[in-house]
Amino acid sequence: MENRQPQSATLLIYCEDRSGIIAAVTDFIHAHEGNIIYLDQYVDAEEKIFFMRIEWDLQTFVISPDKIETLFKEGLAKKYKMNYRLSFSDEKLRMAVFVSKLPHCLYDIVSRCQSGEWAIDIPLIISNHKELEPVAKSFGIDYHYIPITPENKPEQEAKQVELLKKNNVDFIVLARYMQILSESFIKNYPSQIINIHHSFLPAFPGAKPYHSAHKRGVKIIGATSHYVTADLDEGPIIEQDVVRVTHVDSIKDLIRKGRDLEKIVLSRAVYAHFQRKTLVYKNRTIVFN
Repeated sequence: MENRQPQSATLLIYCEDRSGIIAAVTDFIHAHEGNIIYLDQYVDAEEKIFFMRIEWDLQTFVISPDKIETLFKEGLAKKYKMNYRLSFSDEKLRMAVFVSKLPHCLYDIVSRCQSGEWAIDIPLIISNHKELEPVAKSFGIDYHYIPITPENKPEQEAKQVELLKKNNVDFIVLARYMQILSESFIKNYPSQIINIHHSFLPAFPGAKPYHSAHKRGVKIIGATSHYVTADLDEGPIIEQDVVRVTHVDSIKDLIRKGRDLEKIVLSRAVYAHFQRKTLVYKNRTIVFN
């Protein structure tokens, strides 16, 4: 079988801001006959931290892909004390989807993958309920029912992690998975677990936020997608959006509009992640254009 060569390489970088970093990185690529096809950078003036995403064509690049990281690390990363992540365009990420009973985000994600819109593999779906197993079967994806109670949570999460490792999962999407992940679980996938929820928190917590919001006559509803941390719903935000509502909207209208928005916001967050456009620093997410 012919070996496929990646078409491009991408570097995500952050380090203490210093003069000459952009020139040094671009010179490294230019000196080895690479053609830059994307460059975006940002400096946090308060923290004095430099952030950068750069992508270049590998067709004429004289360094083989397996040697790029070593040469970059020795030549630039050590000098500027860079935190960096190198990826290649032919690397197809593997995503696990966690669900409970609501199907709207699951249908949207799986459809985007199976239609070819997203170059992602979904080896398995994990759920604490059986309701969505027919959805998984209709798309030919393995479904694992792992019920969780306060008593069996450590044991069941260990089963989940074992499944994820066995299937070489790169990142996880919580597509309305109504369970709180433990800190020990999250440590296995730092900045690799994406969640979605309505943006009423903390004003309208609980199981029926749209009912509470309707009683208060809200004028906008929203959705937030973020990376999961040990602090519940306080992880670095990737994407957010809102939609206007009025007094004529019923509770059903709010739920419908809210779920439509959740699908869109989650899809944008997932897309930014697998396109390597996100970089987490402390509790903030830098999302490059």
